[in-house]
Amino acid sequence: MLEKQIQIAVDKGEMLPLMEEFYTIQGEGFYTGTAAYFVRIGGCDVGCHWCDVKESWNAELHPPTAIDLIVANAKKYANTVVVTGGEPLTWDMTLLTSKLKEQGLRVHIETSGCYALTGKWDWICLSPKKNKLPVSDVYANADELKVIIYNKHDFIFAEEQAELVNNNAILFLQPEWSKKEEMTPLIVDYVMNNPKWRVSLQTHKYLNIP
Repeated sequence: MLEKQIQIAVDKGEMLPLMEEFYTIQGEGFYTGTAAYFVRIGGCDVGCHWCDVKESWNAELHPPTAIDLIVANAKKYANTVVVTGGEPLTWDMTLLTSKLKEQGLRVHIETSGCYALTGKWDWICLSPKKNKLPVSDVYANADELKVIIYNKHDFIFAEEQAELVNNNAILFLQPEWSKKEEMTPLIVDYVMNNPKWRVSLQTHKYLNIP
């Protein structure tokens, strides 16, 4: 009976499979260098081979946690909360974002965009993946497009994705960490020749912070 009640709460978004939460400096994209409280939600079926948090994929490994507790923890530390994963849009984000915003917090999401957009967001970072493409409403609402560059073909993919996002989305190219020595110089050259793009780096890894 208890398991059924927990599952109902998860389905409603009253509880979420929380992998980890931590206060740190935003390492990537538009808000690089700013303080934020990260909430990492378990569960992802996109399956990127280079994912650096594969332990997030199986939601069953991460305990369903009441969103009231997540909100209470977040408000102790930060003005901005970044919801990430896994793939957070696997779950209904409506209640979590509503409660965070009730506390006066800015609410950001990092998503592959492969599921319908739920929740109310101050900033949507869309990081699309080839093996499970975003849905149209995420393209339409993205504030930031961040494409991971693992090989040269990814530049073509990046341009295809840039054609699909709204005109206000800020465009970033980011080297995949294990290929950074090879890909970063190519990204620099590409951005210099195509200045609608910007370079994003995983600065938190250079800083050795979460």
